[in-house]
Amino acid sequence: MLRIAIFASGAGSNAKKIIEYFHGHSSVEIALIVCNKPHAGVLQIAAEHRIETLLIEKEQFFRGDAYVAVLKEKKIDWIVLAGFLWKIPTAMINAYPQHIINIHPALLPKYGGKGMYGTHVHAAVIAAGEKESGITIHFVDEHYDHGDTIFQATCEVKADDTPETLAQRIHALEHEYFPKVIGQLLQF
Repeated sequence: MLRIAIFASGAGSNAKKIIEYFHGHSSVEIALIVCNKPHAGVLQIAAEHRIETLLIEKEQFFRGDAYVAVLKEKKIDWIVLAGFLWKIPTAMINAYPQHIINIHPALLPKYGGKGMYGTHVHAAVIAAGEKESGITIHFVDEHYDHGDTIFQATCEVKADDTPETLAQRIHALEHEYFPKVIGQLLQF
């Protein structure tokens, strides 16, 4: 049984889609939801699905062991970042080489890096006059939005788009592809 920890900071819509995709799977278990915000919606989703949660704090994450000991104790095999806004510390990357994946709401290498998340990404894409945007699923390394690309999907950027309307199409791509790509990566 492969055990996945999902790290999320917000409402948890991607986490929910991943949980639903692997529900009842014979070889994959969503074993833990890790969150850095005590009132994030993802914690309610975890409760509804009876998934254990771990609320983390900044000091231990960045200057302690990055909760690696806890993850190892819980026998976590893979880490999936689903709207998690903190940079992953080197200690965790070293403990889980090529076993941490992230989804980014743009076509990397464009519109990635520090501060490029959510509405900020979509506003930058529109301001630059891009004709398409999309999602990138990638391995996590020591740099923001930099690791090897696993998968990309695209959508049109329309002339009358706002960051919010573009975000809706990006979310649709995330929800459609993120769980499937994780399954393919794990070979299920």
